[in-house]
Amino acid sequence: MKKIVKMSLVAAVAVAGLTTANAKPLEEAIKNVDVSGSVVYRYDDSNANTVNGTQNVNDQSNKYKVGLNLKSKVNDDVALSTRFAVNSGFAGFDTATGADSDVSVDLTQVYFGYTGIANTTVNVGKQGLTTPWTVAQDINGNEQTGTGVLALSTMGPVTLAAAYFNQTNLNTSGSFTTTLNNLVGSSNGQGNNSGATDIVTVGAIANVGPVALNAWYLDMSDVFSSYTLGAKTSLDLEGVKLGAELGYTALSFDTNANTTAAGISATNDDHNILKFALTAKAGIVDAKYAYAKTDKEGGITALDNDATTTIQGWSVNALNKQDADFHQFVVGVQALDSLHVSANYVTVKFDNTFGTALAGTDDKETEIYAQLVYKMSSNLTSYVRFGTQDNEANGVKTTESDYKGRLQVAYTF
Repeated sequence: MKKIVKMSLVAAVAVAGLTTANAKPLEEAIKNVDVSGSVVYRYDDSNANTVNGTQNVNDQSNKYKVGLNLKSKVNDDVALSTRFAVNSGFAGFDTATGADSDVSVDLTQVYFGYTGIANTTVNVGKQGLTTPWTVAQDINGNEQTGTGVLALSTMGPVTLAAAYFNQTNLNTSGSFTTTLNNLVGSSNGQGNNSGATDIVTVGAIANVGPVALNAWYLDMSDVFSSYTLGAKTSLDLEGVKLGAELGYTALSFDTNANTTAAGISATNDDHNILKFALTAKAGIVDAKYAYAKTDKEGGITALDNDATTTIQGWSVNALNKQDADFHQFVVGVQALDSLHVSANYVTVKFDNTFGTALAGTDDKETEIYAQLVYKMSSNLTSYVRFGTQDNEANGVKTTESDYKGRLQVAYTF
């Protein structure tokens, strides 16, 4: 993070009205403050049709996300961190039906960090949910936050983590807000509000030679418990850089009187995913293959599409898909120092009829797209995607896209 004296445009505008009489007190107030953040603009344009030609999906929208992080030194052992973000996610405006309008800014994080113990950090307050099942902070999408305590301690090659949150935003942020709210129910005084449910998590991260290992456990009180294991490594073999990653996650719902409303039953309350990825880079050419398999009961193994306990391409993913086989193929070329071009193919075949007379029938989603990434500088990156996506249900095509495209520009500071 940069010192605030090297102010971003956002910070400069905020103090532009101050007179010279305020200059010295302001300098004293901000000399121990660090600032960082991001500004992202995205334009999505897609059109899809049902098999009979009726328009099904038509999206032309401008989207924005701005995040501003401030970290202030309180004393030698304590720092105060805050984060302001637009809507905690993208603010979107449909260009076909809506007008341009203003967006709200939220205080998404405010917590104290204590570092008075050697190799240990303890964060207390409203902060990102730093777990493999959630996204604590993301310049490209929504974020999961909570109020509680997070402790991290490093001992040699091992880092241990533990956290307790008595309140989260999982009732509104993530891919399963309705499911979680229904699982909590209204009979316990929480009023179908999973954000009032306690979360406990513990984890360990270790480096053993060239391999990075991680193991985590999380429990959401009376809702679910889950664990995840992972390993990652890389090596350079005669000019060819190789990488491999392996992960397994299992999640079990606590079945109760509310599970029927949530769509969970004793026959589909256990979910898991096994995934691995292989990467290679030789000269200007790079490639990736990723595969994931979920069990027949389902693939609810994360609380957000972008979490590390699931897998996705652009839109196609394996989250909440039963008996799924997910494949991703990427071939890229570093055409220029600042320009990367890739071809992407992603497909998932799955069964969403578990426990019914149609069990064993196949659904399928496939996307093919090209991507150009232009990195003008270390803090300014843009990309363009263009491709198609087709969906099938029970072996019959249901939708096919004429096209889907995206332009994104991201500035970080």
